[in-house]
Amino acid sequence: MLRYLNIANLAVIDALELEFREGLNVLSGETGSGKSIIIDALGLLLGERGTADMIRSGSDRAFIEGVFEIDGNDPLLELLSGAGVDVDIDGLMIRRELGGSGRGKIFINNRSATLSLLKEIQPHLIDIHGQGDHQSLLLPEAHLNLLDAFAGAGPIGANGANGALGATESIGEPGDKAILSAVYDRLLKLSRELEELRRSESERLRTLDMVNFQVAEIEQANITAGEDLNLEAERKILANAERLSNLCGEAYGFLYEDETSALTRLGSAQKRLSELAELDSRFAAQQEQLITAKQILDDTAIILRDYSDGIESSPERLKTIEERLVELERLKRKYGRTLDAVLATRDELVAHRQTLLGSEEQSVLVERQLREAFAGYERAAGRMSDLRRKAASEFERAVGRELGEVALGLARFSICFSEPAINQLAERLQALAGLASGPLRRSGKEQVEFFFSANPGEDLKPMNAVASGGELSRLMLVLKTITAPSLFPRTLIFDEIDAGIGGKVADAVGARLKRLAGTNQVLCVTHQSQIARYAEAHFQVSKEVAKGRTTTIVLELDKDGRIEELARMIGGAEVTPLARKHAREMLKTI
Repeated sequence: MLRYLNIANLAVIDALELEFREGLNVLSGETGSGKSIIIDALGLLLGERGTADMIRSGSDRAFIEGVFEIDGNDPLLELLSGAGVDVDIDGLMIRRELGGSGRGKIFINNRSATLSLLKEIQPHLIDIHGQGDHQSLLLPEAHLNLLDAFAGAGPIGANGANGALGATESIGEPGDKAILSAVYDRLLKLSRELEELRRSESERLRTLDMVNFQVAEIEQANITAGEDLNLEAERKILANAERLSNLCGEAYGFLYEDETSALTRLGSAQKRLSELAELDSRFAAQQEQLITAKQILDDTAIILRDYSDGIESSPERLKTIEERLVELERLKRKYGRTLDAVLATRDELVAHRQTLLGSEEQSVLVERQLREAFAGYERAAGRMSDLRRKAASEFERAVGRELGEVALGLARFSICFSEPAINQLAERLQALAGLASGPLRRSGKEQVEFFFSANPGEDLKPMNAVASGGELSRLMLVLKTITAPSLFPRTLIFDEIDAGIGGKVADAVGARLKRLAGTNQVLCVTHQSQIARYAEAHFQVSKEVAKGRTTTIVLELDKDGRIEELARMIGGAEVTPLARKHAREMLKTI
């Protein structure tokens, strides 16, 4: 549910804050007052393209901010989690800024986000339907999902179907479509695996020869982890043997052998300090420290002597090490950046060799699994086909019952089934295992498209070819009223759905919006008092001119304000006492 909307510096909007309510929210006002700009702002907030000319004159940027309640919207929560967006109890806050260059910034819960993520989020939050818009329900792909949800076979499950069908029981089961999708994925995986196994025998043997050579090359080197590091250290010592010996000798002489060595002079200092300690006990501690220092120097001198005695200059060993390092570097360049990586590559090659050696047996096993998966797909797809065709007639009747109430009583609505073209997976199964079948798709073996005709004598046409915006809007309302309990638990926005209707028909449209608002938040821009009377929250949109600038103002109306606005919608520019009386009566009868 859209809880809060904040718009600044967008077109004729200077600064606007709105708090929407649950149920049906109506926006009304004179033509040109800026109602559609509010709807456009919501579109921008959720991924529509923004341009610099949308920014209010005199401003360098515009921004739109919305706060949504998303408790229980598990698909959206999963999507946000996958995108690394944290969601807390305060809901979801989306902010979009438009800059003068046409570029801007997007933030979701104060975290920078992309336009593509906004577009992914949009179907889970808001569906905006205005005249001429190509919304999701115009796409044939959406028609199949609508039908599946109506039948109770989609991921929403039986609860949604019961909401749509009323007292009837769910036709399908909650897992039907999920089972079909899972079996399809397994079929796809196994077909690719078998295709890999079925490569030509000569290619398999060439690959096996290459793998054998690579394994042998690594194994014959007999490498151990960290060997190169140890050899580098040894090479450094051998290459600098003479310098190491000289440095040890000099340091040993300075500490021990020379007449003026550190230990000789330290011994003299100890005698002096001993005499001092006899005369003044305060020097006793320093005397102990010199004893410790002498021990450290003794130990260091011994280490230097022993290290110097152990130094060997071996050109032969140095040459052997350098040759070994060259070999190890060659292996690292070929199989990995480190010796650990080379050893890991060897293990992978050994495993691949086992696969190649057992490919014939594996091929038989995978083909058997593929045939089982194909049979499972046929069963699941067949069940889905039966469910869809059984639900289609009830769906058509449900739409037909509603059309008459929105001034489309002579209209016709039909669900058309067709078979998709043979796809790559079907061709692969035919080639691999002789499995003859029609098209194989994750959604099943049929395509579904809604056809519509508004007037007698006109042919049924696809919904996306229906010309009249008013007729299309009312048809969308009918479809959403029927399917909303299962498929649209979100904010539904209708921009001037009342085009071309009035009187009793407009009242029927209002009643259906009210019913739809029982399970969804609905925002409706309207000029019809018969629709506005059903609102839980009524907002009046107007313009005012101050200091030579035009600004859109929006007020949430109280009861008296609603009477005045309904009276204006009934009577036009001049609000008469009769119009006010009629407005009061309209509100009383709700």
